[in-house]
Amino acid sequence: MTPLATLVTIKRVSGPEYTNRFNLFRGVQLNGSPAPGYSSGQAMQAMEQVANEVLPAGFGYAWSDMSYQEQKAEGGQAMVFGMSFLFVFLILAALYESWSLPFSVLLSVPVAVLGAFGGLLLRRFDNNVFAQIGLVMLIGLTAKNAIHIVEFAILEHSKGRELVDAALEGARLRLRPILMTSFAFILGCVPLWTAKGAGAIGRKVLGSSVITGMSAASILGIFLVPVLFVVVERIAGKKSEHAAEVPGKTWGAGDNRLLCG
Repeated sequence: MTPLATLVTIKRVSGPEYTNRFNLFRGVQLNGSPAPGYSSGQAMQAMEQVANEVLPAGFGYAWSDMSYQEQKAEGGQAMVFGMSFLFVFLILAALYESWSLPFSVLLSVPVAVLGAFGGLLLRRFDNNVFAQIGLVMLIGLTAKNAIHIVEFAILEHSKGRELVDAALEGARLRLRPILMTSFAFILGCVPLWTAKGAGAIGRKVLGSSVITGMSAASILGIFLVPVLFVVVERIAGKKSEHAAEVPGKTWGAGDNRLLCG
């Protein structure tokens, strides 16, 4: 047996218990949370600014976990909402066989969006991913309420009633179903509004956006949708009548229905 001292020299030094690596590079993991009154996005921007100022040459930084997901999600907000509107528009255009009627439905959506932002501002919450999920949900729910009114307005208009009378009759016939379904949804989200415990902030943000947005859409949408229906149909009717004056123009069944209005 050979003594180890004849081959190596042993001495005690201080060092880390283990070494962190990130993307094959040696790294240091930093965990933090934003101060009260600041969002996570603002905290991330502040950390990036400090890192760019103080890190020496050869050092860099990267986000991981929830911060990485938040950063990736920031660039896709416009695309998500744009695709939501596009698909709802195409489905409504196929349902009504018209390119103008979906506008009377979708133009009521901004009321719900403004109501959702008002609720977030009232409770001093951030426009985070939970609020954005609520906004996507509101697009479908608000369109559903508007579809109820527009559907019956079209039915009454096809019976020969004037455009304004048909819109008012559709709103009157669907008032109770819209209020019942809207209030049922709002009351079902009250536990999200008053959430407590772990993860309560995320549930409160989601509940605040959908409750205030749906409340605004239910209270104001009942009066706004009939007006939008009349305005859009009159504009579409004027364009159809103007196009009908062009000689040699052929019309399909869907265009004849609009010209009759």
